[in-house]
Amino acid sequence: MIEEKELFGLNHYRYGEAYFGSYKGMRYRLAADPLRCLEPHEAPDGLELLATVWPEPYAYARTAEDQRVSERFPFTEEGMTNAVKWLNDRYTAEEERWKAALETPWTDGG
Repeated sequence: MIEEKELFGLNHYRYGEAYFGSYKGMRYRLAADPLRCLEPHEAPDGLELLATVWPEPYAYARTAEDQRVSERFPFTEEGMTNAVKWLNDRYTAEEERWKAALETPWTDGG
């Protein structure tokens, strides 16, 4: 399963960067939403964490939007913990989908 300690800490997402990973056929992305760089003194007011999953083999930008599923969480440590739980729940809920995705061949049309 995906462990919170494997992802970047919450502070990373203040800089307008997303985290990308994969787990047994399920790709995932965690980012602040809106995705923007905060000034060091700026509070994260209005930011949320956006967790997204999609099947292998393509990158986020090369995967059709209807293949991606997202959920929003508060931009807090608790929100981060809940986002990781949601990622794991998504894997468990659709384990056969992710396993099948591992067999998906690469094409130029992805």
